[in-house]
Amino acid sequence: MKSDFNLEHFLSEGIEKLVKDAVKATLKNPRETAFLMKYAASARKAAKLRAAAEKRGEHMPLFLIASVTGRCNLRCAGCYASAEASCEQEELSAGEWERIFAEAKELGVAIILLAGGEPFLRPDVISAAAGFPEILFPIFTNGTALREQDYTTLGTYRNLTPVISVEGNETLTDTRRGSGVYAKVMDVMGKLDSIGVLFGASVTVTCENLEHVTDEVFIDGLYRKGCKLVFYVEYVPVESGSEALALTDAGRKLLERRIAKLREKGMMIISFPGDEKELDGCLAAGRGFFHIAANGNAEPCPFAPYSDTNLRNVPLKAALTSPLFTKLKSGNALLGEHKGGCVLFEQKEFVGSLVK
Repeated sequence: MKSDFNLEHFLSEGIEKLVKDAVKATLKNPRETAFLMKYAASARKAAKLRAAAEKRGEHMPLFLIASVTGRCNLRCAGCYASAEASCEQEELSAGEWERIFAEAKELGVAIILLAGGEPFLRPDVISAAAGFPEILFPIFTNGTALREQDYTTLGTYRNLTPVISVEGNETLTDTRRGSGVYAKVMDVMGKLDSIGVLFGASVTVTCENLEHVTDEVFIDGLYRKGCKLVFYVEYVPVESGSEALALTDAGRKLLERRIAKLREKGMMIISFPGDEKELDGCLAAGRGFFHIAANGNAEPCPFAPYSDTNLRNVPLKAALTSPLFTKLKSGNALLGEHKGGCVLFEQKEFVGSLVK
């Protein structure tokens, strides 16, 4: 690692810039702008907590990924959640998630990504998250399970930000997610925009849709629907036989160039895993984040579903010093190059061996 690289400073600056960009994108939405200004103060307080911990020799992650359920109303091709056995085990209760959120707040976690499965199948957990305005909760959803009361909740609690999956145009989206999904997603975006809720889109990038989803026409279309944030997530071939869908080196370079150009338009764009070289390595295993499975397992990331610690039994902070996370952060596993969207996914056997 580069000796002069300060990850905590880099990440804290990143979240500060993200909030500033979000404020610019919502200037015509006073309620959203007011929330973001208040959240900015909370994010600075969280950064101070992480900085104080760093001085004590304790590194705290900026964000967490929480898969609150393994259940889903769709069966999308290549879904990592449906491929994991943990999805079939007993899920954490809303009360247990509430405890985890409270502990995260005390540690200085600023963002918790709610994923699944389909998180809107756990409205009890979303209600628990609403009680923590100091934490921003992007909710990664397929957009087809929202009920009328969910729109009310999202309009009331501005720390809940839906991020809706879309794979490009109608053909590309329905091919992966099912017939009629694209039309439902466009309808949901329209409803969210009509009530002034800040929302984003999540695009899984493959070699098949790369050109389309990074085209200005596609982004302009999302912006007209009211979308202010786009997550580009490189496809990870969790489904056997789908390796050819993963981006090549040339594809990742094209994605990087296209994103740089699209950002000039003022759209907030986040790329995952993005340029890991800029981050001096992968952020998993607590270095920048870790994944909490629906059953409470603390895992390095969603694509390395191995665990030696369950949050039913231990505090959140204890997971950061688990033997598995410690071994991964002390070795070179997080620093390798990758060919399929994720460093740790290509080392699944090695990661699994560390918990045996």
